[in-house]
This record gives sequence, structure tokens and C-alpha cells, in this order.
Amino acid sequence: MSDQHSSLDHLLVAFEVTDPLRARLRRVLSALPGEVQRDFTEDPRFCIRPLSRKKSCETLLALPAPDGTGSRCVVLKKRLASCSQAFGFYVIAHELAHAYLRNGPWQQFADPEEAADALAASWGFDKPASWF
Repeated sequence: MSDQHSSLDHLLVAFEVTDPLRARLRRVLSALPGEVQRDFTEDPRFCIRPLSRKKSCETLLALPAPDGTGSRCVVLKKRLASCSQAFGFYVIAHELAHAYLRNGPWQQFADPEEAADALAASWGFDKPASWF
């Protein structure tokens, strides 16, 4: 197993090995450009967590760093494992795009939502017409 793959696995530790959401998340992470993967794996303040209705208060975020940068935590709903694959991949990529852009603009897109959509599309995860 390559170092990059084991680094990606490190990002998935909050998900059960048998969780279908983990498999979808791994597929999206593996498709991202190397520079994006490195940005996530080399940032100790970055994490990905499943949303748990029972334990929602257990999502801990790192305190701001001395330079003022905050943590980057992506929290994904469990339903992303049971919706259509295309929609699940899109939402995961969209949320990872927000984290990569630090909720900022990208290229000509000043609005963070449009920027995340455009970046996710550039990674191959277009917004599907339906989520079924």
C-alpha cells in the first residue's frame, strides 16, 4: 500500500470499515488531485466525521492556530450512503471542496457555494439532476 493510500485511510478512521459511506468517501478522496489529497492529509487540523444523531455533540474541532487559522472538519450525514451514488459522490466532493477552499472563492466564482460546485465538477463530480 502506498503512503498516499495509507494517508487517505487515516482520514477515514471515524468511519466503520463496513460503513458504505466510508467506501463512497474513499472513492471520492482517491479521485482528487494529489495536491488536494496532500492538503488534507498533511493538515493536522483537517478531519472528516460521520454525523451521529445520538452523539452529535462528540464532533470536536481543533482550536484556532496561533496564526488564526481554524480547523477544517467535514461532517457527513449517514444518508449519503443510501442516496443515489452520483448524488452521494457530488455532496461529498462539494463538502471537500469547501474544506479545500476554506469556504472561499475559486477562479471566477466569488460565492462559496458556486465555487464548491465548480471545483467539485472540475474533479469529475457534477451536481446531478436528482438525488434519488
